[in-house]
Order: sequence, then structure tokens, then C-alpha cells
Amino acid sequence: MPALETALGVIPKFVTARKELFPFVDLQAQHSGIRGDVMAAVTRVLDSQHLILGQEVSSLEKEIGQLIDANSAVGCASGSDALLLALMVVNVGSGDEVITTPFTFIATAGSIARLGALPVFVDIDPVTFNLDWKSVEAAVTPRTKAIIPVHLFGLAAEMAKIMEVSGAYDVPVIEYAAQAIGARYKDQHLGNIGTFGCFSFFPSKNLGGAGDGGMVTTNAPELAERLSIARAHGSRRKYYYEVVGANSRLDALQAAIPRVKLNHLPEWIEARRCNACRYQSLFSEAGLGGYVALPTEPTGTYHVYNQFSVRVQ
Repeated sequence: MPALETALGVIPKFVTARKELFPFVDLQAQHSGIRGDVMAAVTRVLDSQHLILGQEVSSLEKEIGQLIDANSAVGCASGSDALLLALMVVNVGSGDEVITTPFTFIATAGSIARLGALPVFVDIDPVTFNLDWKSVEAAVTPRTKAIIPVHLFGLAAEMAKIMEVSGAYDVPVIEYAAQAIGARYKDQHLGNIGTFGCFSFFPSKNLGGAGDGGMVTTNAPELAERLSIARAHGSRRKYYYEVVGANSRLDALQAAIPRVKLNHLPEWIEARRCNACRYQSLFSEAGLGGYVALPTEPTGTYHVYNQFSVRVQ
């Protein structure tokens, strides 16, 4: 027993040391390759002293819209706020229900609960870890106001089936694509299939900033306008307030830095996919197929591997 206790005591220290030597996301290595461009962007913003919204934000909105073929993109303060704003503009409130997955970051359920609505959790697919589309329709009630599929780890949920339910019951779909920018489902970019797409520029995401930042995409001009109003305290013009909104404007710095990184996103995604192929090969060569379930890429999907997550017995 003492030997076992000693061994168990060493494991956390070993894991901690490994994390320090090989961080899960090496942002310093990423930054070193683009430092000059990033610092030029930062200097440009600071010299302009236009620090909130403005040209940097509108340019990033246009570029993200073009990336995923969406008509409109609205920058906001975080990925969590992106969800919150999308729910706000479709009038989710007290007593309403929103169908979503329990296997996600707390922001998914938290954005629903903040508005007084009830998160209705349905099961996940054990292979993809995404929302099980077969459970969604059974969960619809007269109080259902939205469906939030989460494209977990960079892989698309089964959007065709989810959109069928959306159309049958006239319920908007809010895609949470925080880990999935650049991913696709049947040649459609994630974030451009449902009513809204919600993205995060948290530093560890495939397209990260130097702090918090987010974006909501939509193809409906009237919804884009409502999002723009909601993110600025409910104001279309200064000191005139039409609705109760939020302070969720995107900082210019948090737009300028992702704009630099956006130029590198395709090659970074391909590098992640190459790494994923290498991991698949190594697991296979090690003969671990009977013990570890590896990530899958169903036909018609394009996985961007924000994470390479495995399931063990």
C-alpha cells in the first residue's frame, strides 16, 4: 500500500510537469510566428484611440461573414454573450424552454437561465458527443422557444435533422460554434445553417484574440439589426434606448488581433487535421482500438479539431 500511495501521489505532479513543458495550447509559440503583424495591429488601434467597435470591428464582422458565407455578423464581448444576445432577440424569457445538450460548457445553459428560461437537456450521440437529433423532437413542447446544438470539439452536429425539427415546429436554431469556426456540414459552414451562429474568440479557440470576444452571424437583416441594438444597451444611437439590452460591444483590440490570425486560420486548421491523422495512426499502431474510442468524422462533415478527445472504457 505505501508503494501504491507513493505512485498515486507522483501522478498529479507528473501531469502538472507535463502541462508546464507541453501546454495544451501553446499560445506563445503561435504568437512568436505572427508577432510582428500582431504588434502592428495593436499599435494601429492604440494610435487611433478608437477602442470600442469602429472600423476594426466592422472589418472583422465583414471578414467572418465572408468566411462562413453569412449575410451579417455582429461582434460582441464574448462567446457567452453571443448566445445570450441571440436568445434575447428571439424573445426568450421567463417560463420558456430551450432544448440543448448537457455535454457542453456552462455558458450554454447559463445563457438560457440568465433570461429566466429553462434549459431542456436531451441526450448526446455516444460517438460524436453532439446533440442526439433523435431526442430533440421528443423534447419539443408549446413552451419551446429555441434549440441550441453545440458543435463540440470542432465537429458538426447532425444539422439536417435538427433543421427538420426547427421547420416543423417553427423554432429557431442557435448554433454554438465556439470551437468550430471553419468547420463544415455538407458543404455548409457551421454558423450559417441555423437562425444564428455563435462564435468565441477566447484565446484557446482556433481563432483566438488576446482576451474575450465573440460574434453572432445570421442571414436575416432584421435580426442582425436587433443584435446590433441589443449589444449596445438597446441603443441604435447614443442616449436613445429602444429596448433593454446589454453592454456587449466588441473591443477594437479584440477585433484587430483575430483579423491578423484569420489570415492563418486555413493553414492552422489543416495542421490540426494532420495532427489528428497522426494521433489516429499512433493509437492504431499501439493496438489500443479495443480500449479507446477515437474522434470520428462522419461523411459530409469537416472536423477542425479544436480538441482531439478520446473516450476510454
